[in-house]
Amino acid sequence: MQNYHLTAVIWREGKHYVSKCPELGVASFGPTPEKARQSLHEAVELYLSNAKKLGLIKDVEPAITSEARYTAAFEIAHA
Repeated sequence: MQNYHLTAVIWREGKHYVSKCPELGVASFGPTPEKARQSLHEAVELYLSNAKKLGLIKDVEPAITSEARYTAAFEIAHA
């Protein structure tokens, strides 16, 4: 079994928390940050299962097998 290294980004939108895996572009949500993360975990498992069945896993493996993660916040002024 292959272990994949993924990132969960979670933010609040209204009454819910949105969760997104930037490596795959998969998103989910939940009423709390933990529920949003759990929902994202399930969505990513389904995504990866389907990618394997369809022979598409090789397309995303470089992004999900690297152990190095660099995240940074930044601002953009928008007029």
